[in-house]
Amino acid sequence: MASAEANGLPVPRTAEGRAGLEAILSDPAAALIAMDFDGTLSPIVADPRNARAHPAAVAALRELAGLVGTVAVITGRPAGEAVELGGFGRIPGLIVLGHYGWERWQDGALAAPPPPPGVAAARARLPELLAETGAPEGTRIEDKGSALAVHTRRTADPAAALAALAEPLADLAAATGLMLEPGRLVIELRPPGMDKGSALTALAAERKSGAILSAGDDLGDLPAFGAVRALRAAGHPGLTVCSASGEVSELAAEADLVAAGPDEVAALLRSLARSLAASPRPAR
Repeated sequence: MASAEANGLPVPRTAEGRAGLEAILSDPAAALIAMDFDGTLSPIVADPRNARAHPAAVAALRELAGLVGTVAVITGRPAGEAVELGGFGRIPGLIVLGHYGWERWQDGALAAPPPPPGVAAARARLPELLAETGAPEGTRIEDKGSALAVHTRRTADPAAALAALAEPLADLAAATGLMLEPGRLVIELRPPGMDKGSALTALAAERKSGAILSAGDDLGDLPAFGAVRALRAAGHPGLTVCSASGEVSELAAEADLVAAGPDEVAALLRSLARSLAASPRPAR
């Protein structure tokens, strides 16, 4: 088997990442490719309802679905919404874990437990709280069903607006039994126990995965990167990929490989698909 560099793939900056990529190339039938959606497969947009997956990334995932053991999208969005916005229904065998693993879409079927009561309590209180705190024009509530997100990207000073809301939203989360998840000009309130790390770990165990690639762009992807490190310690090679932006630096510092946003993520997926197709092995 040729090395990643010989296959035209970018070379991870860490030895662990290089070993993870080589393991995917040598045994794709056991590999798990797990992608974030917003900021990784899709560019960040002012209105999340207008997000669309990068066409080249979707095409590459469709190719990879026939070459590797498991292709998955793990997102904070509702699973069905991610499928619709991403055009993922055309990717055979794809698993979409929405709400950080709370929901699962596979083969056209959606499975989701009811949200805990704290979400309804926070939903009822949130508009009044934003009014009381003087949230500026452009502040937007995104109701995800099983979680709630407050976006400040459309305000005059998004960073200042987010900072002013951090403490009131933390108080609301504590009062309703929810977790607070900061992100790229967004703060999310969601049920405890939902994170991409636990979702990735459970999926890897279910699929009996070997090597694992996890890609993301935001603070909510840190638990997934942590899960990859834990899985590596347990004998599963792994590669973490950061879709970099000027808004979040913490994830890039933790990644084995840094890509310059969704364009480079799509290029990475295309290169990986081409490399695997050039030396096909039966996928399970």
